[in-house]
Amino acid sequence: MRHTLPLAPQFYVTAPQPCPYLPNRMERKLFTALQGESAEKLNDSLSKQGFRRSQNVLYRPSCSECAACLSARISVADFKPSKSQRRSMNRNAHLRRRASSPWATEEQYTLFRRYLDNRHADGGMADMDVFEFAAMIEETPIRSRVVEYTNEKTGALTAVCLTDVLDDGLSMVYSFYEPDLPRQSLGSWMILDHIEIAREAELPYVYLGYWVPGSPKMGYKAGFSGLEIYRHGSWQTLRDPDDYSADTHPLSTDPIAEQVANISLPDSRG
Repeated sequence: MRHTLPLAPQFYVTAPQPCPYLPNRMERKLFTALQGESAEKLNDSLSKQGFRRSQNVLYRPSCSECAACLSARISVADFKPSKSQRRSMNRNAHLRRRASSPWATEEQYTLFRRYLDNRHADGGMADMDVFEFAAMIEETPIRSRVVEYTNEKTGALTAVCLTDVLDDGLSMVYSFYEPDLPRQSLGSWMILDHIEIAREAELPYVYLGYWVPGSPKMGYKAGFSGLEIYRHGSWQTLRDPDDYSADTHPLSTDPIAEQVANISLPDSRG
């Protein structure tokens, strides 16, 4: 009798470095390579367990004394736009969407640099050159799209999102936009538009990356109804954000060996 063995990727841990979200904390990530014929199945499976993709790597926060970073996704069926979100949709009705294969352009990079210099000048990506930008966009072993938004009157590129297509939703890997249009709330509006894309494609979720209670950078994600977070091995509806302060306690995270042992891997069947 033939038995099918599970995929067995190797997992590694990064060296600690200062946390970009919470002061006086150190960040550490658990990661594995994303490659080979089974890359798409592995990405689908680990995305459902709180992992995110960055080029050919899947990672998840694994800090030694903190579990504040919680993977977040929106349940499309449970989402209802707020009044401010409806206003954002109206303000951006002049933007036109175009989805294409993951290919970097000079126009994208120009907008990307303007966005970084204005919003994240001291961030980890501040020194990214055009070749590194192209690698971020183009190095993907799975089904990915670049979603561009242009002004229908001027033709100007206004916002861009690198988006992965999972078997159960869309994953917004990285987005950037024109920083000189703060009233248009372009970052949140792109999430609203991805909810619509997922609805049209009959996909149940939109994955947003990490929500971090106590971090002003990530607080906006809690403003979307239907938000779910991955916590203690399962997805659960977000409650009052203040309920998650215990996740910064030193005993809130399991040892690395236990974390890896609890990861569910897809088998190798086609």
